[in-house]
Amino acid sequence: MHAPRRAARTFRDLLVWQKAHEFALAIYNFTVAFPKQETYGLTIQMRRAAVSVAANIAEGFRKRGKADKARFMNMAEGSIEESLYYLILAQDLGYGKTETLMNSLEETSRLLNAYSKAILASDS
Repeated sequence: MHAPRRAARTFRDLLVWQKAHEFALAIYNFTVAFPKQETYGLTIQMRRAAVSVAANIAEGFRKRGKADKARFMNMAEGSIEESLYYLILAQDLGYGKTETLMNSLEETSRLLNAYSKAILASDS
């Protein structure tokens, strides 16, 4: 039997945020080796989208209404899709292997989807 989960007191307690933050850190590490000409191109776009996932989860955590919370989770979901495209592009451009990053992003996406559904199903 599983022990009951305690309620998250801060966004840092959320597994989905932890995974999103790990993904953002991994993107920073991945993009370090990008060509210099990508500094203000794909590098900054990938980092911005990855950070946006975790940032929207964090911001939505403190929103009071269900609709407000869900809106921020939806923005995080959009940033996940944007990040997925950038990973495809980076691999197609030959900037590195992205399989591990894609797996991490997929896990974050699954957790975010479950969290969003829980928010929408909640009473408050």
